[in-house]
Amino acid sequence: MSQTFSHITVLLDEAVRELVHDPDGFYIDGTFGRGGHSALVLEQLSEQGQLMAIDKDPEAIAHAHQRFADDERFCIEHGSFAELQSFVEKRGLMGKVSGVLLDLGVSSPQLDDPDRGFSFINDGPLDMRMDTSSGESAADWINRASETEIADVMYQYGEERFSRRMARAIVEQRAEEPITTTARLAKIISEANPRWEKGKHPATRAFQGIRIHINRELADVEACLDQALEVLEPGGRLVVISFHSLEDRLVKRFIRRHVKGDEHLPPGVPFTDDMLKRRLKSVGKAMRAGKDELNRNPRARSAVMRAAIKLA
Repeated sequence: MSQTFSHITVLLDEAVRELVHDPDGFYIDGTFGRGGHSALVLEQLSEQGQLMAIDKDPEAIAHAHQRFADDERFCIEHGSFAELQSFVEKRGLMGKVSGVLLDLGVSSPQLDDPDRGFSFINDGPLDMRMDTSSGESAADWINRASETEIADVMYQYGEERFSRRMARAIVEQRAEEPITTTARLAKIISEANPRWEKGKHPATRAFQGIRIHINRELADVEACLDQALEVLEPGGRLVVISFHSLEDRLVKRFIRRHVKGDEHLPPGVPFTDDMLKRRLKSVGKAMRAGKDELNRNPRARSAVMRAAIKLA
């Protein structure tokens, strides 16, 4: 078991304020992490209210069982939020969920623990899996994937413009010896990056791209958003906190599509508003962390929160 690493929950009060509208309702925290949002949600709920949390990380599951062992209103599922609908169906609550919260990205304990393999600062085994009990590690993938696949992943998911140079260097270096540590991979990538940005580690984008690929993060977000719309009751809330532009773009487009409704009605044919089948109402504008929060937690600088209400 790894040592304890602290985690500061981002946009805590704002997210829970938008989420909880019925103290007796059934809520879902799709990304438990270390339970910051879950704890505040439970404070807002009555004795009849319930909260189901989900997390891929076995360490997060263990923490949840320890932290909320005595609260009968709380339960947690080990898995991806992309399995949201199956968890809700199991409880017979389809269309009866009061709110779904997603705090996307990697938690501080995962980032800070070298043994988890996310860090390009501290050396550790090259893993990067949020669920360490299953799936392919970053080391397994980086040592078998083609140069083109590695470059595409770093470009598409990390928005790294020097991805081809980096991929070429990775393939050349792994031919001499398999790449198994974060420090070695970070060194290879950094040396292949011809333009280091001030204040940003030269391997930042590449590591982000690899992490997103290994954990299927964007695919899981897309799947979860669609399922959230089905499990929510009319008036139920969807609250999503994103940490990079690719995630936020998915969330923004999803909400906008369901706010607009059906755009494929025949041209020239009169129609009423209800024929558009609008399914969501956007709540306010995108929200970011304020100065006080940024001073306490610099990692909150990239966080963007969006909220919506299910109409029908």
